[in-house]
Amino acid sequence: MKQLIALCIAASFASAGFAVAQDAAPAAKTAQQNKMTTCNADAAGKKGDERKAFMKECLSAKPAPATGTAQQNKMKTCNADAKDMKGDERKAFMKSCLSAPKK
Repeated sequence: MKQLIALCIAASFASAGFAVAQDAAPAAKTAQQNKMTTCNADAAGKKGDERKAFMKECLSAKPAPATGTAQQNKMKTCNADAKDMKGDERKAFMKSCLSAPKK
């Protein structure tokens, strides 16, 4: 009986440790999360309304156009947005992104 109790306790600790290890893996950041991180870093030292206005402008800003053709620029943007995707998910996203009308 004591062995059974000891086995149950050991199993509960092992499963709890496994659950913690799974939760510890960070999820990949989205493009919007990366933008938020960059804007937050750039807003260091700003406070109140000044910070609020800066963050609004920074988060709504479009990336500066790179040199090259419009299609090349679109490909670069789509690739950057899909950097954390793989397989069929990435393929579907790229198809959708590249065929989307220009904003």
